[in-house]
Amino acid sequence: MSTVAASAASAASAASASDATAETAADETAVAARLRLVVMRLARRLRQHASAGVTPSQVAALSSIERLGPLTLGELSAVEQVRPPTMTRIVAGLEEVALVTRERDAHDRRVTRVRLTSRGQRFLERSRTRRDAYLASHLRSLTPAELATLDRAARILERVMEDAE
Repeated sequence: MSTVAASAASAASAASASDATAETAADETAVAARLRLVVMRLARRLRQHASAGVTPSQVAALSSIERLGPLTLGELSAVEQVRPPTMTRIVAGLEEVALVTRERDAHDRRVTRVRLTSRGQRFLERSRTRRDAYLASHLRSLTPAELATLDRAARILERVMEDAE
């Protein structure tokens, strides 16, 4: 092979690799856009089936308290990524309906922690059951192969989110 032919082949190979990289990036961007839209729509529908009278922010705070245990308002604000005054309002609303309670820290009486009440725990369980039932009712129309594909996709998304944390 002549030097000119080798250079041309090398350039064609590099261009092909560059095209493949650009195509992969475009595919990743397109998949990300589709995922974002469908996940947002799904989240909105699931929130609508959570429970009347409790806001999505309140449900998120309840879930964080359940997962992490009793938290100070500052810790809960940081976890939920909201300003402390906003979290104060969220917790006040949850206290009004007896889903959380504030308790003094055993080691530092100046610190108050927010914890779930048994009513709050039951609320979360019922809320999850309703949302799971709603989603399951829509998954019943899928074939076993489609359901298996969604199961694999869910596992992949879990891994992606674990890597992001």
